[in-house]
Amino acid sequence: MKNILLDAPNLGKLEKEYLIKCLDSTFVSTAGPFIPEFEKKFAEYTKSKKAVAVQSGTAALYMALYEAGIKPGDEVIVPVITFIATVTPVVHLGAVPVFADVNIDTWTIDPEEIEKLITNKTKAIIPVHLYGNPCDMNKINEIAKKYNLKVIEDATESLGATINGKMTGTFGDFGCFSFNGNKIMTTGGGGMIISNSADSADHIKFLINQARDASKGYYHPEIGFNYRMTNLEASLGLAQFERLDDFLIKKISYADIYNEKFKNTNIKMQKVMNGAKSSWWLPSATIESNLSIPEIQKELSNKGIPSRRIFMPIVEFPPFEKYKKGEYKNAYYIYENGINLPGSTMNDSEQIDYICTSLKEVINR
Repeated sequence: MKNILLDAPNLGKLEKEYLIKCLDSTFVSTAGPFIPEFEKKFAEYTKSKKAVAVQSGTAALYMALYEAGIKPGDEVIVPVITFIATVTPVVHLGAVPVFADVNIDTWTIDPEEIEKLITNKTKAIIPVHLYGNPCDMNKINEIAKKYNLKVIEDATESLGATINGKMTGTFGDFGCFSFNGNKIMTTGGGGMIISNSADSADHIKFLINQARDASKGYYHPEIGFNYRMTNLEASLGLAQFERLDDFLIKKISYADIYNEKFKNTNIKMQKVMNGAKSSWWLPSATIESNLSIPEIQKELSNKGIPSRRIFMPIVEFPPFEKYKKGEYKNAYYIYENGINLPGSTMNDSEQIDYICTSLKEVINR
């Protein structure tokens, strides 16, 4: 059996063709035709008014917060379980991250917890579609409307996921995506911001290019940023876009196998709420066993199966300990008992079957 991969990218002949085409054009930096083409296709795919290509998912989140007007002292509600990049842009802007517990079934931010945390300093909510699984955006938007809050969706892991047929990233004021090497599709690095406000998207596009007014040469009327995607990265993104549907079909088929094989066991897959479809970026589960997650991981590794711990609650990290205000019982349970399983589209269904059989053997021996 070939090597099982956790989250490796799926690259081939098509990507090479696009990259060579880009190299031959000599437009390899932040100018060139592939960037606007990539943005246009992404906006069309997500059914949003505009898309802006940026240097990373982190840059996307930072620029969305910046454009939303988040300032020092403002409070931004975030889930306590997420990748650190959801939260660091909040701190870089001088704002205060306010951590909310997650739903025990979906592992995404709990709307009821959000409402409890709102103060007169609260200015925004960042829902995270964790591991590709959609948040309850309808409830979150109701809360945001009630308190006049901005909503910035961290959809970095959820490209292709939907809620009642509508793409994640399109429910809030901004949606942020990542194309890191381990994501559903990759540009090597890179990210994207989508918005239904053309004015906001245009302003972000202006800001990430050092706020340069090209009509006046090298004239900069605002303080800008160098957060542009390169044409080389965009060419890779266009190739990956042609294969995106196949990637998603594979990931969903793997999730179907995991869900079926773990039915009526102590292995509980992350649940998807009614009406939603996860992109299943990383298939994830909680396991009730006499073995700890590190022990299970070691046994799986011995069988050639890579895995990963669930994200540690962010309030456990030294810079964020001071923001801990609650017990976050669900988040800690998920962290202590949760595991990410292989989801790379370089795997096949036979390997997923082997993973399921092996994991059940490990916890039941």
